[in-house]
Amino acid sequence: MIKKLSAIIFIYICIVVAWIILGSTVLVRTNTQHYKLKDAVGQLWGTVQVQKAPSVYYETKRNVESKRVEGGKTIREFQMETLTNYLPLKSSRINVSLDLQHRKKGLLWYSTYTVKFAAHYTVSNDTPKPQDIFFNFTFPAKGAVYDDFRFIVGGKVVENVAMSTDTVKQIMKLAPGKQEDIEISYTSQGLDTWWYEFGENVSQVKNFLLTMKTNFKDIDFPENSISPTARTQIKDGWELQWQYSNLLTGVKIGMDLPDKLNPGPWVSSVTFSAPISLFLFFFLLFIFTTLRKIKVHPMNYFFIGAAFFSFHLLLAYLVDHASIHAAFFISSAVSILLVVSYMRLVVGSRFAFLEIAISQFIYLVLFSYTFFFKGFTGLAITILCIATLFVVMQFTGKVDWEAVFQKKKGALK
Repeated sequence: MIKKLSAIIFIYICIVVAWIILGSTVLVRTNTQHYKLKDAVGQLWGTVQVQKAPSVYYETKRNVESKRVEGGKTIREFQMETLTNYLPLKSSRINVSLDLQHRKKGLLWYSTYTVKFAAHYTVSNDTPKPQDIFFNFTFPAKGAVYDDFRFIVGGKVVENVAMSTDTVKQIMKLAPGKQEDIEISYTSQGLDTWWYEFGENVSQVKNFLLTMKTNFKDIDFPENSISPTARTQIKDGWELQWQYSNLLTGVKIGMDLPDKLNPGPWVSSVTFSAPISLFLFFFLLFIFTTLRKIKVHPMNYFFIGAAFFSFHLLLAYLVDHASIHAAFFISSAVSILLVVSYMRLVVGSRFAFLEIAISQFIYLVLFSYTFFFKGFTGLAITILCIATLFVVMQFTGKVDWEAVFQKKKGALK
């Protein structure tokens, strides 16, 4: 019995090593493609977009005295220095629409999106003097395309927009206490994530409202971002609102676009978890055959393990040419056919088509299928392990294991 168990354990370890090699190969192949293709997708469709709030300021000048010693004499010099005085926006009303469109490049899916941005800002001169107020609006990504661009100041469309390094600049002459309305809108394209930042030189945000509409329901907010203050489910997605009357900055608004299931990472995850599946199957098979006095040689375990491995091997390369679900079901059918057709010759048709087939379906097919349900895989595997333990404990509760092992030991002699 000890020799048989040792042989089975050795076979199991060898198959586990094969799975580790296969999973690593799939992972490396996927990562290599990802690094090569993501730049190409960014050039074709756009990159992550980070829209910053416009900066509003006025400039003042002052003489700054400096001293230097030359020939034993102290020389005083005066230089004109320009100071930048930032002003908070009086109010911000922003509408954002995110239209998710998954696009495939090579063998990988990417979360690309179209963004429609429309903002209404109010700028005021809160100083006691007339000022030239500077309004700088920086676009969210360098080199991106911005269609349907509109820039309206005081109700008038600005035809000749002054731009410098992806920044729109406008100067407004405002009397003390006066304010001006500015509207700006565009349509662009991005990848993975969309952000709105309040800016580095802004310490306080007043009368702020950002309304975001999505065409997807699986919403997620990136790390270091704030959740919306209100949300309403609409036909195809969500309408989200961030509304603040007086907000201290240091936070950002963001949206993570949902990913589409990528075959490479999914297959590698299934492959790396396969040893748990085979262990449970071997454990159950060993218990049942021992209790029913069915002879199964370690070489039979080897061929069963090879058939389990064939599922992941076929799946890893079939997803390159078929959809992930089609590849999964084909690989499952091939593996079950290999095991059942082989085991009917070893233990007979009834045991092969009943216990073996059902066990493989549970511990290989259903076990692997749980990886389609992101976030629930660990729980499903835990429940399966506990259920297996329960079944085995119920079947073996009255077994005299000492007698069983002594009998097997005597039989080996």
